[in-house]
Amino acid sequence: MVKAKKYILVNYFVNEAKSTDLKLVEEELPLLQNGGRKDYIIIYYDRAHIYIFLFLLEYLVETEYLSVDPYMRPYVRDLPLGTTMIGSQVAKIVESKNPSFPVGKKIVGNLGWRTHTIIDPKTEDLFFKQKPYLLPDIDELPSSLGLGMLGMPGNTAYFGLLEICKPKSGETIVISGAAGAVGSHVGQIAKNLGLNVIGICGSDEKCKWLTEEMGFDFAINYKTMPVAARLREVAPQGVDCYFDNVGGDISGIVMYQMNLFGRVAVCGSISSYDADTSSLPKCAILQPALVTNQLKMEGFIVKRWSDRWNEGIMQNLQWIREGKLRYRETVTKGFENMFDAFIGMMRGDNIGKAIVQV
Repeated sequence: MVKAKKYILVNYFVNEAKSTDLKLVEEELPLLQNGGRKDYIIIYYDRAHIYIFLFLLEYLVETEYLSVDPYMRPYVRDLPLGTTMIGSQVAKIVESKNPSFPVGKKIVGNLGWRTHTIIDPKTEDLFFKQKPYLLPDIDELPSSLGLGMLGMPGNTAYFGLLEICKPKSGETIVISGAAGAVGSHVGQIAKNLGLNVIGICGSDEKCKWLTEEMGFDFAINYKTMPVAARLREVAPQGVDCYFDNVGGDISGIVMYQMNLFGRVAVCGSISSYDADTSSLPKCAILQPALVTNQLKMEGFIVKRWSDRWNEGIMQNLQWIREGKLRYRETVTKGFENMFDAFIGMMRGDNIGKAIVQV
């Protein structure tokens, strides 16, 4: 028998999450079943062919890396108390009854904050409605990229930028939350496409990283610089695209400096995730900017492109191999430190993708 550790939700988060809102518990997993507890194999043949159908064959995975992401904070409100905390992971297959998922291969799945999982291939996760999938062959690259540039954040950057912003060479793009997993990725793609790229982030260290290593043209530290004035200096011709990970006052500032027919991709609103939703302003006054400059503002969730998921992964992989994308990970070691990694990410302590190595 395998003993799995997992974090379960015992209290809903109020303002900033507390460690006591989650509880670390153990559970004993059952043995894998031949075909699953209610599953079976059908063999059908005719004169020319033999058809073998394998139904719902189980396999066991052991977690290697777990992701902590901003979406976890608002989505947790929809979880029943007592359920496993949501999140994605890269895991190694250690036992299998399923020939499509052989021992030794690695999978990416939204399995939650847990160390071991028995996977029934028919099961989809609660939020993204996505089945676990085999990590593509990425040669010498770290498998943790399956949670970053070669996973959900990478596809968020790829599809959100190209499908919503529809950038053109020579345009100017502003990215909030620019030093995070998605923002830093968006900026690099935009730079490769010939845009003038401006990032907004929360420290001088992050600004330096964006401009010196990620290729951004300018970076604005919103904690120490007057964002509106600085943005007018570095984008005197105005802003054509805005990739918004943050929301709040910063987003209003950017949108009031946008050009005619500008495009806004709303990816997230991390500035409001810890707030009491009943106390938030019902609506910022953005209509004058939207109407006057005929802006297009569209929110999105990356699962919209689930039918093109592998396209995003393979394109990002090609760009990495060509040296057109660089990555950085903030790694926390130890499953027992999941909560600290999560809170650190929510406070903006990470640069690049925040992950936990088990």
